[in-house]
Amino acid sequence: MVRIIALLILLIPGILAGYGIKLMRDMIFGILQSPFPSLFLQFSVGLLFFVIGLGFVAGFILHRDRKRNKVQNRFQKDKKTSH
Repeated sequence: MVRIIALLILLIPGILAGYGIKLMRDMIFGILQSPFPSLFLQFSVGLLFFVIGLGFVAGFILHRDRKRNKVQNRFQKDKKTSH
C-alpha cells in the first residue's frame, strides 16, 4: 500500500514535468496554447513546470537513497548538524 501511495505522489510531479516539456516544445514550433497570451510566457511556464516536477522527483529519490545509505559521501547529510 505504501508503494502505491509513493507512486501516486511521484506521478503528479512527473505529469507536471511532462506538460512543461510539451509547452516548451509547442513554443519552439510556434503553437500557442489557449491560456497563454504569448509564446514567451508559454515557454516560461513550461520551463517552470519542468523544473518543479523534475526537482520534486529528484529530491524524492535522493531522500529515499539517503535513508538506505546508497549515495556517495558528498551527498550524505552531516550527522553532526542534523537533529
